[in-house]
Amino acid sequence: MSTLHVCPLSRLTETVAATGASHVLTLVTPPATPARPASIAEGCHAVVGVSDIAVATDGYVLPAEDHVRAILDFVTSWPREKPMVIHCYAGISRSTAAAYIAACALDPARDEVEAAASLRLVSPSATPNRLFVEIADRLLGRDGRMVAAIAAIGRGADAFEGVPFRYELG
Repeated sequence: MSTLHVCPLSRLTETVAATGASHVLTLVTPPATPARPASIAEGCHAVVGVSDIAVATDGYVLPAEDHVRAILDFVTSWPREKPMVIHCYAGISRSTAAAYIAACALDPARDEVEAAASLRLVSPSATPNRLFVEIADRLLGRDGRMVAAIAAIGRGADAFEGVPFRYELG
């Protein structure tokens, strides 16, 4: 079974090493560009430069369709033979949204409510970025079900940064 591992930037190197991941998806606010972990081959690391916001704010990059398409393109091209690590600065919002989006994209028959409940179970602090989820819901033709499922699990527990976790794919 393929797995995703989500972590904050501060735990990236150790998470990649512990999981044996072959691919890394980085979501960071430009102009930040964290280094590719040494064990990850060139071409197996994608960086999506986007801020963790849901409304336009001067000086920040609002999530847009091209950002979500970049996530979808990367996760759907992943061979799934080894785990993928998804991270953002805190491991709470952008990365958990990307993991949820990946779960829904890689298993079109997976129930959105079950995927969201599974996310909450493995990460009490997960608070997926609402705008990322809204855009993905539209692109994946989920008719608002992804948005409703994430709204149903509510905001995660307050935390400075998330604890690395494993998120099973269907």
